Amino acid sequence: MSKFKSQGFWGTFLNAQKGLRLVLKSEVNIRIHFCAALLILIFAVCLNFSITKICILLLTISGVICAEMVNSALEFSLDAMYKNKYSKLVGMAKDIAAGAVMFTTFIAVVIGFLLFLPPIIDLFR
Repeated sequence: MSKFKSQGFWGTFLNAQKGLRLVLKSEVNIRIHFCAALLILIFAVCLNFSITKICILLLTISGVICAEMVNSALEFSLDAMYKNKYSKLVGMAKDIAAGAVMFTTFIAVVIGFLLFLPPIIDLFR
């Protein structure tokens, strides 16, 4: 039995929505990722991407944004636990989480090249 009151589906939905707004307000990188995602999706529609390719893009975009959100949540949690004091282990954990975001972003860029390069080359033929 939890000491916290059950919120029900609607309450958890509202908390998730609040979390999304919070990360959009507080994290510049998330806003950059969202803007890039919007431009990429518009570009994909202009190039008449298939539904399958758009789904691959959406999954890739969501992976990068989720990695960034988990990284932010980890940073906020560790900062709260350690009251913003320096700790080598906290620094290592934050660096690893940032590395996960960087790796996910790198793979997303590779996927983007694989999806966008053939249609772009076809435009110049």
